Amino acid sequence: MLCHVARERAAAPPQVLRLRTRPLRVALVGNPNVGKSVIFGRLTGRYATVSNYPGTTVAVTRGRSLVGAEVCELVDTPGVNALEGALSEDERLTRRLLVVGGEADLVVQVADARNLRRALTLTAQIAAFHKPAVLVLNMIDEAWARGISIDAPRLSSDLGIPVVEMVAVEGRGLSALCEALPRAAVPATPEMLDAAERAAWAHELAGRVRRVSPLMLVRMQETIGRWTRQPLTGLPILAVVLYVMYAFVGVFGAQTLVGLLEGGVFGRGINPASVWLADRFVPFAFAREFFVGPYGLVTMGLSYALAVVLPVVTTFFLMFGVLEDSGYIPRLAIFSDRVFRMMGLNGKAVLPMVLGLGCDTMATMTTRILGTPKERLIAILLLALGIPCSAQLATIMGILGGISFLALLTLFAVVLGQMVLVGWLAARALEGDRSAFIMELPPIRWPRLGNLLTKTRMRVFWYLGEAVPVFLAGTALLFALDKLNVLASIANLGEPIVTGWLDLPASTAQVFIMGFLRRDYGAAGLFDLARSGQLNGVQSVVALTVMTLFIPCVANFLMIVRERGVRVASAMLAFITPLAVITGAGLNHVLRAFGVQF
Repeated sequence: MLCHVARERAAAPPQVLRLRTRPLRVALVGNPNVGKSVIFGRLTGRYATVSNYPGTTVAVTRGRSLVGAEVCELVDTPGVNALEGALSEDERLTRRLLVVGGEADLVVQVADARNLRRALTLTAQIAAFHKPAVLVLNMIDEAWARGISIDAPRLSSDLGIPVVEMVAVEGRGLSALCEALPRAAVPATPEMLDAAERAAWAHELAGRVRRVSPLMLVRMQETIGRWTRQPLTGLPILAVVLYVMYAFVGVFGAQTLVGLLEGGVFGRGINPASVWLADRFVPFAFAREFFVGPYGLVTMGLSYALAVVLPVVTTFFLMFGVLEDSGYIPRLAIFSDRVFRMMGLNGKAVLPMVLGLGCDTMATMTTRILGTPKERLIAILLLALGIPCSAQLATIMGILGGISFLALLTLFAVVLGQMVLVGWLAARALEGDRSAFIMELPPIRWPRLGNLLTKTRMRVFWYLGEAVPVFLAGTALLFALDKLNVLASIANLGEPIVTGWLDLPASTAQVFIMGFLRRDYGAAGLFDLARSGQLNGVQSVVALTVMTLFIPCVANFLMIVRERGVRVASAMLAFITPLAVITGAGLNHVLRAFGVQF
């Protein structure tokens, strides 16, 4: 979307709009979860994932827009809480854009209208860079719903910069922002030496321009939000959330939708039609088997990707979006802070952990939001060890959901127990400190359907673009390995461990190897084994436990190499692999010794 504004250019300050040899660079800066990415998408026509927690944007995103005759390059920066002192990687990245000689010519500070004092504290820090700025009061509708009103003209007068009220998700206030850019100016703030002085100034200024009226809705939101953070009420709420996710993803997605697609669309439509076409138009048996055989591109690759994994991933992304936009995930971070402290982390670590339920590779990157190298290293280790990606989680719910809820609880208890133990040991073995835990809480609110559908659609498109080609490549690799008799050799090499220690079918070794190439492919392989009756209840729990704790996929391993180096990534690989096998063997022994039957 181009931002066209008609005005007299002579009225603009010379430091903002002038003849340039390059586009005007406008940096979108603000605290986490204030809507920067939404505004960026509205102005440039590009979509960036919008989440109700910090850490989603871990690198700058660039796009171009047109303001009158001025071409602007917009830079969507990570959410920051400070621009000086002990800074996280995201905060240092944003600071580099704003320093003298940095890329940014002009700053658009995006603020949450519901938390003006925090925004003004950041405004005082932005002013120290002497860059022209505009202040956007986003989510003004939610501020009004909570009885909060802000005197924007008075605030603009006191700061000496344009102040724009906006509802970014609806596009309201966008034209006012475009009109305000040429009037940007350096914020007029008094000289302040430390954070305490800035906080006092922000508190005093916010008190002059902000009014709050008590409303029933506000009290209800605050009550529900408080319940989610307290142990007596937070645990039952968490249990309800997990059960709803299990019912929606594990039952509706992994059983109902998978049954419709696999048994109906593929089982009675696409697969028989593909076999019929191959028999008539593909002359060589080798080629026919490549497309529609046991390891065929259509009968296995597309069937796994679109009929088995896609419906569960889609329902997971939809449910995950509800938790994001409702404001529950930041409260889960506060609720889980005590547990993470045992592992040398704080509640903020729940954010990459929850993101890991979508994709461990991207979650590994978002560990940059943690404050110390020790915290980032522990978080990366725990992600690689025990956080199942969306495809794995879908398989877990799909297989164990059809067996019993007790089987599901057993797996999660073992995996969480291992994560806590490894984290506890790592916190004491590694040198370094834990950072302070500061978390901004968005209000509890009903998610917007349009946002949910957009977010889910973009994530599903990402899955289709990333996973389907890998499924097809993996199928072709399996086909080649089968023809070269390599799969049988792998099964023979792994037989003493897989069939002995783990008491699993020999073919499970092939699935574990494919899980390293791509976790969702290994997950689909286990799903196929369980569905065909090759795994009983105990074997399913053992196999899924090993798969969950098993070595990370290649993509995640390479991301660990990028973040921590080859030596650290290799050490994690050498530690996690035997730990997963030993844990699975121990679990198998205990379940059989006590005669447990799922």
